[in-house]
Amino acid sequence: MSLTTIRSPPSLGDYTPLPEHQAQTPSSFFDTKPILHYHGIGTKCWLSRSQLGKLPFFPTDLTSPPTPPESEALSPESHSDTVEQKIDVFVNSQNLTVFSPQAECGLSIPYHQISIHAIQKIGPEKRYSSVYLQLELAEGGSEEDFETVELTLIPQPKEQQQTEETIGERKPKTETERLFEAISECSNLNPDPVQDGDEDDEDGAQIIFEGEAVEGFSGVFAGARDGGLPPAMPGSSGWITAENVHEYFDEEGNWIGEGGDASGAEGGGWVLSEQLGGGAGTIHRMDEDETEEANGQDGENNKRPKTE
Repeated sequence: MSLTTIRSPPSLGDYTPLPEHQAQTPSSFFDTKPILHYHGIGTKCWLSRSQLGKLPFFPTDLTSPPTPPESEALSPESHSDTVEQKIDVFVNSQNLTVFSPQAECGLSIPYHQISIHAIQKIGPEKRYSSVYLQLELAEGGSEEDFETVELTLIPQPKEQQQTEETIGERKPKTETERLFEAISECSNLNPDPVQDGDEDDEDGAQIIFEGEAVEGFSGVFAGARDGGLPPAMPGSSGWITAENVHEYFDEEGNWIGEGGDASGAEGGGWVLSEQLGGGAGTIHRMDEDETEEANGQDGENNKRPKTE
């Protein structure tokens, strides 16, 4: 999916608001509406005059300059080099959609074509904040035809956020912060598509498992011919399962090793199974003194003379 021009304004009914989505379990995870994380009306969108014509809602003959109060923070050079368009913004779980009522068109932007998004301050005195976007105009391609366009989005404060009231010790988030966070969240929901060669690391190292692979599946191996478990992976030293446990332990739970070899099992200490690897089948018999200490009694070494 790449940048797509839209000619009809999006409707709020096309989306599920984020609070509504979080408040209930969806009846289906298929064919559901995109989740709307942020909606802004009348957002100011600034573009350099040198990039006019690269986006459908910024035609080459657009002459509208940036408007105050944010434009007052621009230098004379920046002011003369910038044009403004008002857009409605729909940050949703599938893409970033913007629409300009004046131009009667908009753009659906996949998140993987937003190469940079950040909060930036406007002007030398940093009086106003905005969201900076760098868009890739084409998917893939070589470095020679790589082309970007830079947008500055200035959300307009909503009525309920124009006051200086605080929530506890913290002021409510600004519209710029809300827009930036919504784009960040939705970008995380839409990671960049995997390109050819991305699976290999820089050294080309790969993990290769031995075994009979199942045709048509990656990383899937056939089980044993008798219907049991598949062969052990290298270094795993095998398994003990309910089907073969009798080969390693007797009915009383004593280690007998594979094939009924009970040597070493009666003498206590450590029993090492070569097939299962070091430490497998460990039997540690508790000495008498240790048994008494475990039961809360004193062993011989802990006995003290009694005094009357």
